[in-house]
Amino acid sequence: MKYRILSLSELRELEKEFVDYLVVNGITADDWVSIKTEDPEKAERIIALFSDVVFEGVMRKVQFLDMVTPKSIKSFQCLTNKMVLVGLDAAPSSSIDFTSQSLVEVQQHSSDALSVYTTEKNYSKIREQELFDLTQQGASISNGTYFKKLCLLL
Repeated sequence: MKYRILSLSELRELEKEFVDYLVVNGITADDWVSIKTEDPEKAERIIALFSDVVFEGVMRKVQFLDMVTPKSIKSFQCLTNKMVLVGLDAAPSSSIDFTSQSLVEVQQHSSDALSVYTTEKNYSKIREQELFDLTQQGASISNGTYFKKLCLLL
């Protein structure tokens, strides 16, 4: 398995897509009922394969990821061959909390309390797998708002 198995609630949300997946793979509704009762391991393998298809599709579309903690914002632009990171760190002793303050509020603090930086790196794994791993570590798929705003601070 490349990613992870979708949760039951995620599967419920994707019921139509799952039915389509079964049909494309030649599994009828009756077949699926039989497989679930007679060969639960096979049913789990089918769900695992479907989960990989779903996550692969989602990760291919990702253009930006954000990771926000109380003292740090890391925003990634996810290009074809590499990721570009723009980060903003607050001094540990500052009262800044990125999880509860907007960037406008944060900018009102002394610039000594903030550090903006950028870097880039090539993917060390398959792009989609690396992005998925970041989401499992707490990154959120985003529309690039943080990335663009942080670039303006450079």
